[in-house]
Amino acid sequence: MLKIAVLVSGGGTNLQALLDAEARGENPHGTISLVVASRQGVYALERARRAGVATAVVARRDHPSSEAFDAALLAVLKAHGIGLVVLAGFLSILGPSVVAAYPGRIVNVHPSLIPSFCGAGFYGLRVHEAALRAGVKVTGATVHLVSEVCDGGRILLQKSVDVLPGDTPETLQRRVMEEAEWVILPHAVAQLCAQYDT
Repeated sequence: MLKIAVLVSGGGTNLQALLDAEARGENPHGTISLVVASRQGVYALERARRAGVATAVVARRDHPSSEAFDAALLAVLKAHGIGLVVLAGFLSILGPSVVAAYPGRIVNVHPSLIPSFCGAGFYGLRVHEAALRAGVKVTGATVHLVSEVCDGGRILLQKSVDVLPGDTPETLQRRVMEEAEWVILPHAVAQLCAQYDT
């Protein structure tokens, strides 16, 4: 059984989708063992506590450098025996040492169909604002492996979502989460756990 760490920075809706999928028995090869937040007080930590999952906070601002932040994060992951890392709205960029420690074992969900509206500066509502500005008729979400290139790792799964007349960034964000992110992220995580659970 592969131990999973979910890294979060906010409300934890993708974390909840993963917890719900696990509770339904949809990931027989993995278990969420740790939730790491980038700051205190985020609701994702409460979701983890309610599910009986261990929590930790590793805040970038508490460390003098990116390297020190990466070292602190790695120490927490290693202490919990983590075998797979899931970025679920985690707003801190992982450095080379973290990526190297988990080759092919760090997965991210991004709220667009990569290669559209991705890379540095594209996160949260900014992605949906850009999609609406561009006038696209279809957007969606992508689950991909994390590499040292922002949003540049191998794509695992994608799911499209229609852009509707009258959409705002907020309504589009909600639809992409409900119809795409919450569907493909648990599926991709289960696939990776099955691959690595030896």
